[in-house]
Amino acid sequence: MLKTAILGASGYTGFELLKILLYCPEVKLCAITSRQYKGKKVAEVFPALMGFVDQCFEDTEDFNVVSDAELVFSALPHKTSQDIVARLVGMGKRVIDLSADFRLKDIEVYKEWYGEHKAGDILQKAVYGLPELHRDEIKKAKVVANPGCYPTGAILGIAPLLGKGLIDINTIVIDSKSGVSGAGRGLSLDRTFVEVNEGFKAYNVGLHRHTPEIEQELSLISGSDIKVTFTPHLLPLNRGILSTIYADLNEDVSTKRVLSIYDEFYKDEPFIRLMVEGVYPNTTQVRGSNFCDIAIKVDSRTKRVIIISVIDNLIKGASGQAVQNMNIMYGLPEKTGLLTLPFPI
Repeated sequence: MLKTAILGASGYTGFELLKILLYCPEVKLCAITSRQYKGKKVAEVFPALMGFVDQCFEDTEDFNVVSDAELVFSALPHKTSQDIVARLVGMGKRVIDLSADFRLKDIEVYKEWYGEHKAGDILQKAVYGLPELHRDEIKKAKVVANPGCYPTGAILGIAPLLGKGLIDINTIVIDSKSGVSGAGRGLSLDRTFVEVNEGFKAYNVGLHRHTPEIEQELSLISGSDIKVTFTPHLLPLNRGILSTIYADLNEDVSTKRVLSIYDEFYKDEPFIRLMVEGVYPNTTQVRGSNFCDIAIKVDSRTKRVIIISVIDNLIKGASGQAVQNMNIMYGLPEKTGLLTLPFPI
């Protein structure tokens, strides 16, 4: 039995982690923490879990509550994770961190986008937790940096074409749209119903913190320094991300040829689904699941390839991917706890 704990479990990702781990027979939850709700019953905060979770939220600051856990999921906010993950590593725990604190390898890049980092030694050792690219490293990792939601859809969308010489890597444009849950469960005026409903807007244009994360991983795959144009948008949806990715082609190729490259690249991946030519994905078809669905179209008129990917930002973009990483780390079947069908309606 794998003993685990969740720190900061009162947010959307924490709630999804709880739901998924309840379906993992090999997992025992030793502790569930929340600063805001410490002492309260988990089912009082999340009534959907009545009859499934009897525990109370414990104090995140009390490290004694995780003493029995072998693996700790940290769903704490950015900047908060640094000290806590360092302490957990010092206690001999393996950690899957869902914040951005350990995703960027270059500490100077981290400082540019987030500010000072207090655990640079762990930053260098942490493994970027995108299974489709780093499965072997994840198996041995002490700290796994769970990817961001936007980077997951974007990186998986374009990765198979890098290193093939088919695209001009200097022309990559990523246009992404996310549901409101991607911004977290905290209160904010610009995420209230009246502000979001029936609207559609871009935000953090040219400034989004997921940009260097995308560029880091794409550069590693290609072996060349890659800069992308990344623009996020907010949709009046609860959950889901759709990314449309564009790049100029270096040669004349067909959609069928590009699809064959993707098919080869992802042939053994349990959570990647390729759409047949001419069919394009909807966020509803992955809602509540750990799938990333991808469609390809070659526009021969403009000599560009267009890639469309969809994920559930709370599952493949956060908690589901964290559990997928857990399964890899502990040699469990990779689909453990994740064989949930999407709920498209």
